[in-house]
Amino acid sequence: MDDTATPSTASAYLNPSYWDERFSKEEQYEWFKDYSHFRHLIQPHLTPHSAVLELGCGNSQMCEELHRDGTTNITCIDLSPVAVHNLQKRLLSRGFKDIKVLQADMLELPFEDECFDLVIEKGTMDVLFVDSGDPWNPKPETMSKVMAMLKGVHRVLKAGGTFISVTFGQPHFRRPIFNAPDFSWSVEWTTFGETFHYFVYVLKKGQRSSYDDTPSVKRFEAPAINLLHEELESEDFAFRINVEELNC
Repeated sequence: MDDTATPSTASAYLNPSYWDERFSKEEQYEWFKDYSHFRHLIQPHLTPHSAVLELGCGNSQMCEELHRDGTTNITCIDLSPVAVHNLQKRLLSRGFKDIKVLQADMLELPFEDECFDLVIEKGTMDVLFVDSGDPWNPKPETMSKVMAMLKGVHRVLKAGGTFISVTFGQPHFRRPIFNAPDFSWSVEWTTFGETFHYFVYVLKKGQRSSYDDTPSVKRFEAPAINLLHEELESEDFAFRINVEELNC
């Protein structure tokens, strides 16, 4: 990735113009590692017949990797018309003619109720938190957007469907949100990565678990200086520093 793509402040990630300009110059970038790093966590929730929705596809290759693994009914959305146009062009050039790419707002999903078996996002929800203030008590305007997104995801999921969120958001921040009374899904999570951990939340609609039954989670301490060199240099690291204080 060109270093010029990294904004000077995290709040730029909330500006649609930033993304249009970035996608006009950047061919491909993978937030939070590429699919191969967490494939083993996704595949158990997919079948060849699964209808999949990817939120905030950007210029990621995740939809291509999902397709290669045998899931072909894939819809990708992004708010940026530049990202949508470029991804449509790239997919056609590589022979992925059945992957649908649409310009759409994840806060107002333009789909019918209960039409997807799996919804997945990788770093997209994190963008909503870049100007959230105290991570223990996010601003009301932040929470309004987050809840709009999650309510939309819950609505378009089929009964028994799965929402997967790949994120920096630690369980003590995300669990209260995912367990809001608006939702009927269960909440489980795991991690991947070396010294720099990413969280994968798996939410199964119609299998709500009691908030009190979910495992308690300790606060994570700030990682020591032994982060992998490639991770220290990545935009992911800069994004995490700006979005959620590591010493929370």
